Amino acid sequence: MTDLRSTRKAAAWMAGWLSLMVIIAIAGREAMRELGVFQLMEMRSVIGLVLLAPLIRAEGGPRAMRTLRLRGHVARNVVHYGAQFGWFFALTLIPLGQVVAIEFTMPIWTALLAAAFLAERMNAWKVLAVVLGLLGVGLIVRPSADGLNLGQVVALTAALGFAVSLTLVKSLTRNDSAVVIGFWMLIVQSILGLLPALMQWRWPSTGVWGWVLVVAFCGTFSHYCMARALRHADATVVVPMDFLRVPLSAVAGWLVYSERMDIWTVGGALLILAGNLLNLRRGTAPAAPATSPTAPLPSKAD
Repeated sequence: MTDLRSTRKAAAWMAGWLSLMVIIAIAGREAMRELGVFQLMEMRSVIGLVLLAPLIRAEGGPRAMRTLRLRGHVARNVVHYGAQFGWFFALTLIPLGQVVAIEFTMPIWTALLAAAFLAERMNAWKVLAVVLGLLGVGLIVRPSADGLNLGQVVALTAALGFAVSLTLVKSLTRNDSAVVIGFWMLIVQSILGLLPALMQWRWPSTGVWGWVLVVAFCGTFSHYCMARALRHADATVVVPMDFLRVPLSAVAGWLVYSERMDIWTVGGALLILAGNLLNLRRGTAPAAPATSPTAPLPSKAD
C-alpha cells in the first residue's frame, strides 16, 4: 500500500511542480507576445539541457544517461511535444485559468491508462477524488451552449496527450531516474523542434530573453519534480494533487491579467481542494517496488 510517508514525499515534489507550472504559464504567454510557439519550445529544450547539466554530472555524467528504454522515451516525448505545443498555443487563445482547467480532463484518461497498462488499482476513494476535481473544473470552465471554442478544443486535445505522456513517465520511472527521464525529454524534443523553430526564428529582444530563461528553468525542473513524485506514489494518487493548479492558475490570471474570478471559480476551487484532501487521506493503491532489480534506488535527496 502507498504509505503516508511516501504520499507526503510525493506531495512535497508536487508542490514544486505546481509552483513551476503556474510560473511557466505566465512566462510562456509573455514570451509568445514576440516569439512563435515552436521557437519558444526549442529554446526551452536547448537551454534546459544546460540547466540540467549539474544534475547530470551528479548522476555520473553522460554515460549515466544511457537507457534500456530508448523507444519508450522517444514515444513519450513525441506525444508530450505535441501536447505541449497545444498547451502553449491555447494560452494565446483563451484565459490562463481556463487552459489549465480544461487540462484537468487529463485525470480521466490517466486513471484509465494507468489501470489498463500499469496495473494500478482504482478504488472508490480515488474515483470520488477525481469526480470532485472534475466537477470543480466544470464549474470554472462552464462551456457555452454553442460548445467548445477553438482554444478549448486545443486545450482538451493537449490534455489527452499529457495523460498518455504521464502514463509513459510512470512506466519509465521503473527503470530510469528522474534525471535520465529529463535528459531524454530535452534531447528528443530539441531534435523534434529544430526545423520548425528555424523556419520561424527571430532573435528575441532583451526583455523576452528573461521570459525564455524562466520558461526553460520551469519547464526543465517541473518535470523533474513530477518524475520524483511518481517514484513515491501511483499516478492515480499524484495526478489529483495537480488539481490544485486550477485555482492557483485562476488566481494568477486574476492578479497578473485581471482575468475574471467569480463565485463559480471559487466554488470550483473548493471542490478541487476537497478532492485533493480526500485523495491524500485515502490513497491506498499499491506502489511499484522501489528496490526491484531494474528500478533505480531513491537518492538521498528524497
